[in-house]
Amino acid sequence: MLQIIKTFLVGLIFIAPFCVNAQSALFQQGSKEYILLDRLEIKLQKDSLLNFSFIKPFNRKWWASALDRAASSNLSLSRVDRYNINRSRLNNLEWTSNGASTIKSKKAVFNTFFKDPANMIGVNEKDFFLSVNPVLQLQAMRDDATDELLYLNTRGAVVRSLIGGKVGFQAYLTENQEKPPVFVREDAGRFRAVPGAGRYRIFKRTGFDYFDARGTVFFNAAKFINLQFGFDKMFLGNGYRSLFISDHSNSHLFLNMNLRVWKLNYMSRIMELTPQYTRDGLGGDSLYPKKYASIHHISFNAPKWLTIGLFEGVVFGRKNQFEFSYLNPVMFIRAAELNIGSPDNSFIGIDAKANLAKHVQLYGQVMLDEFYTKYIRERKGWWGNKWAFQAGMKYIDFLGVKNLDLQLETNWIRPFTYSHFDTVANYTHYNQALAHPLMSNVKEYIGILKFQPAPKWYMQAKTIYWQSGADTARKNFGNNIFLDNDTRALPQNGYFFGTPVPRKNLNASFWLAYEIRENLFLETNLVYRKIEGRPNNLITSVGMRWNMHRREYDY
Repeated sequence: MLQIIKTFLVGLIFIAPFCVNAQSALFQQGSKEYILLDRLEIKLQKDSLLNFSFIKPFNRKWWASALDRAASSNLSLSRVDRYNINRSRLNNLEWTSNGASTIKSKKAVFNTFFKDPANMIGVNEKDFFLSVNPVLQLQAMRDDATDELLYLNTRGAVVRSLIGGKVGFQAYLTENQEKPPVFVREDAGRFRAVPGAGRYRIFKRTGFDYFDARGTVFFNAAKFINLQFGFDKMFLGNGYRSLFISDHSNSHLFLNMNLRVWKLNYMSRIMELTPQYTRDGLGGDSLYPKKYASIHHISFNAPKWLTIGLFEGVVFGRKNQFEFSYLNPVMFIRAAELNIGSPDNSFIGIDAKANLAKHVQLYGQVMLDEFYTKYIRERKGWWGNKWAFQAGMKYIDFLGVKNLDLQLETNWIRPFTYSHFDTVANYTHYNQALAHPLMSNVKEYIGILKFQPAPKWYMQAKTIYWQSGADTARKNFGNNIFLDNDTRALPQNGYFFGTPVPRKNLNASFWLAYEIRENLFLETNLVYRKIEGRPNNLITSVGMRWNMHRREYDY
């Protein structure tokens, strides 16, 4: 039956485009344009499209129209902002107006390659748009915890296209050899998973070799309904972290529907995930079992400076059976779960953000896994009160300095949040957390200062401090979400933040980059880690990056 469903969905992708309108491709993960997006959303304050930017990767068509509104407004834009707007138009030529499509490169190669500054191969005609670019990242790293030379070697390509006004698609494929810092290797050995990656092979004893292949097809089912089918990541939220779903884990197969009408945006997503596994040798020919998740999010933008959203999700696994009740794209999964007598792992949440005075954004999320007010009032630390809370602030042009942006954020996650008595249904994918990389039983505080002093220069200082309770001596105190809820170290009560003993940890970094040509960066990074009970750690790196996101080790 599952194979029939997949065959039907794939067939739909090839049949539907002949009777629908085109849909836009999305930003790449870690796109430099997210810096400008944050700034314009706060400055415009009431933009009907940018206020839904919590869904990432973001829609390029929406972004291009927002660029036009920002450029034609009376906003106080810095020289760097206007430069970023013009360059962003170059990176979205299929949707850009104001003559950006006529900009030509001064040094086209063989009159074929790099005819415009943003694309190695770029075609922008009436019924056909094509962008093809190389992907490259070469990083050399030094970790004072080892004498080895560490590195990241990534090669690949990224493609996006719009054909005949009927179908749009994008694809991203890289081949990677990575010898990461020692603590990343230790975590990969503990969980048998490389952060952000799927199957891998051991490379030169202490490194990893893996592919990162993503692809999505886009089309409109109706005037206000956009459909996406593919294999990629997702991030839902306004913060640096997300308590709902983040791009920390491997990509997943999905079918996504987005409805935007009036002051509402509604998103429904069905995902095929891989449950946790214990065997080694992921590079071999072996088929892993599957589990599934369904998530919904609806947001309301009224008044225009305030956006409020509701989230729900469920993770489930069945032997030789799919739970068709969860295919319903309408919200209220909890009601469907009760009707079928389901033991599945469900969540509900609320998020909000407010753009104030064209300089400040306040945002937050609350996620409820299980929640009983009776036990909260007792204050005994009942294990089943599983919830997470986020609060944050973005302040652009901080202290009156143009393009100096401050972000402050805190995340509190109760013990056992995201876990379940059925380990198949925990909130994970490919042995990685689907939401927060620190899992649960943690209080986290984040400070980020971004500065773009000149058009091609980027700087970022980031500090992450957290207190966590570790699962020690093989006892489950609620940090490791892969463990069964019923294997608790204490029977019912006594679970507070940091139980049994809170450990204090710090990850501080400084990043400096220069963009030598469009989307090609020379950069250096410095990371200082202080983990209680372990020696302090200093990691340095230098390298180049072209058309892809930064690989960060920020946990």
